[in-house]
Amino acid sequence: QVQLMESGGGSVQAGGSLRLSCVASGASSSTRGVAWFREPPGTGREGVAAIYIGTGGGSEYLADSVKGRFTISQDNAERTVYLQMDRLKPEDTAIYFCAATRRGYPGGSYGNDWPHTSSYYYWGPGTQVNVSS
Repeated sequence: QVQLMESGGGSVQAGGSLRLSCVASGASSSTRGVAWFREPPGTGREGVAAIYIGTGGGSEYLADSVKGRFTISQDNAERTVYLQMDRLKPEDTAIYFCAATRRGYPGGSYGNDWPHTSSYYYWGPGTQVNVSS
């Protein structure tokens, strides 16, 4: 059973930076997609960034709203996926969730599937990010 745990959230002023971490336990080394979603107050969950890891993996995806500001990366040895968030804006305020697909998710379709919550089987509890103006 894969368990995900996010950390690194907090409160920053606009223009600041945070780095979120998602640590996976119980996960075998296999191809799968891992993504960050966020849920602003009063709205639904939206995909922010994703990475396809494992054999033939490494592809990265970013939502248009965060391109040029956020970066997703992985450390396979630590079973960790990071979300580096720079030049934060008040509209980035949200609960940020880490999500992972089942192992063996087809890479050919992940490029289209990554922003959809239905693509993911495992979710972390979330970490709060607050950006003040």
